[in-house]
Amino acid sequence: MALYDRIRSRKQVDSKKVEAEQEVLELTQKIRAELLMEVQRAQWDGMTTEEVTQEVNKLLESFLGEQKKFLPKEERDRLVVQVVQDMTGLGPIQPLLDDESVTEIMVNGPKQLWVERGGKLELTPHYFINDDHVMNVIEKIISPLGRRVDESVPMVDARLQDGSRFNAIIPPLAINGPTMTIRKFRKDSMGIQQLISFGTMSKEIASFLELAVRKRMNILVAGGTGSGKTTMLNNLSSFIPHDERIVTIEDAAELQLIQPHVVRLETRPPNIESKGEISIRDLVRNSLRMRPDRIIIGEVRGGEALDMLQAMNTGHDGSLSTIHANTPRDVLSRLETLMLMSGYDLPHKALREQVASAIDLIIQINRFPDGTRKITHITHIDGMENGVITLQDLFLFEETQTYQSTSVKGRFKQVGILPELNGSGRE
Repeated sequence: MALYDRIRSRKQVDSKKVEAEQEVLELTQKIRAELLMEVQRAQWDGMTTEEVTQEVNKLLESFLGEQKKFLPKEERDRLVVQVVQDMTGLGPIQPLLDDESVTEIMVNGPKQLWVERGGKLELTPHYFINDDHVMNVIEKIISPLGRRVDESVPMVDARLQDGSRFNAIIPPLAINGPTMTIRKFRKDSMGIQQLISFGTMSKEIASFLELAVRKRMNILVAGGTGSGKTTMLNNLSSFIPHDERIVTIEDAAELQLIQPHVVRLETRPPNIESKGEISIRDLVRNSLRMRPDRIIIGEVRGGEALDMLQAMNTGHDGSLSTIHANTPRDVLSRLETLMLMSGYDLPHKALREQVASAIDLIIQINRFPDGTRKITHITHIDGMENGVITLQDLFLFEETQTYQSTSVKGRFKQVGILPELNGSGRE
């Protein structure tokens, strides 16, 4: 046989194989939709997973017999598992929730399920049947939380029972179909030693940060989304002495403090009538009446920045928080902007004086292209000079340029004189 004929024959075989696989896929999706409709009509409440699996198998056998269709055993087994997951769990995302290596789940419409593993994104083979299938899972997630999502309320934020953060946005705002994002809650908190072994910081940095927290310096952890700010905040809080009263304030409670005297506060979204909202700012103001030794704010993103800085300047030293910013200098600009959102028309000089006298340290943490997270700056705020806040870098991460490797390499180095901390706390 000529080479051309062999190539054409191989292409025809491949084409037939693809068509057969596509036919099986379409049949599987059709059967899955039919099975879901059947099991939703059935009364299976109280049944175990094994009993539900047996019933789904019976329905599948009956359906294939009536339609005179054939499915390979591997496809049948997979189909049964998917339907059971829809009935007893959260459908296609259930195995991803159970996978401890997955840190974030992103559903971009029914046909694209992405996850984050090791700091990198990857597309999974899981999928939903259609938009309604995605909406059913969203409803199953938010209904027990007393929340709703529809055309009048097309966006929803929530915290799942295990502490994971959940966000959904649906059409007409989401063009590709209902979209979900779940940032999974770590059951095992990542400790300082793990961060050192992962290269997030050095031992010298860890020792300095422990001393800074114990000596009641006011610290902001800055970085982008997914850079590890909350993990760093959690580790900083572990250095707080156990005989202090700590009040934590978060949008979604994620911090896992080990101290015995902790009061956890969480914001409340508005109800259906757009009433009853309790914001971070409301909780910050209330916390000042609770006799806190330390105030830890999960993230400052609005007018509560002014209340936080005023608290730091009026005796509440040792406060900790996070903020979205790309560099330590950006932190200062963002703080000014957030304070203006408080509604008070204050001069910029007064705002900068508040920042300079309240904040002691800025910890900048970044996520690199290889998925690793590293502290890139530890910066000390020295004060004001000619109306400008002066900064001094204490530690930097110096990246080594390598063209043979995709992994980020470098070293942490001390570049500034460390501040002298007196026995009573701050400098």
